[in-house]
Amino acid sequence: QVQLVESGGGLVQPGGSLRLSCAASGSILSIGLRGWYRQAPGKQRDLVATVTSTLFTNYADSVKGRFPISRDNAKNTVYLQMNTLKPEDTAVYYCNADRALVEPMKGPRKYEYDIWGQGTQVTVSS
Repeated sequence: QVQLVESGGGLVQPGGSLRLSCAASGSILSIGLRGWYRQAPGKQRDLVATVTSTLFTNYADSVKGRFPISRDNAKNTVYLQMNTLKPEDTAVYYCNADRALVEPMKGPRKYEYDIWGQGTQVTVSS
C-alpha cells in the first residue's frame, strides 16, 4: 500500500519561506499526477498546485509566482517551495497522488487511487 508522508511545515513570519516535501513509499512503479492542497480552519480543502509525471504544472491564482512545485520521480517525492508567505497561507497542507502503479509482493501489479498524506501545519504569523 502506498503511503505519503509530508514534512517541512512550521511557523514562519510573513514574507518568509518554507519548503514542503512529500515522500511516497511502497512497492511503487510509477505515480501520476502529484499535488498539494490546503485546508484552513472552517474552510474546504483547496488546490494549491499540481505537477504531472512529465512536469507540467498548474497553480491556484493565489500562489502563482510564489509557490513553485517540483517532483523527483526517482525519489517518488514532490516538493512545494513556499516563498513570500502571507498570513492567509496559514493552513494544513496535504499532498496527494492521483494514481500509483504498485507491484505487490504477491499478486499482479495494480493501481491505487487518490492517495493522501496526513498533512503538515503551516502557520504564517508575526
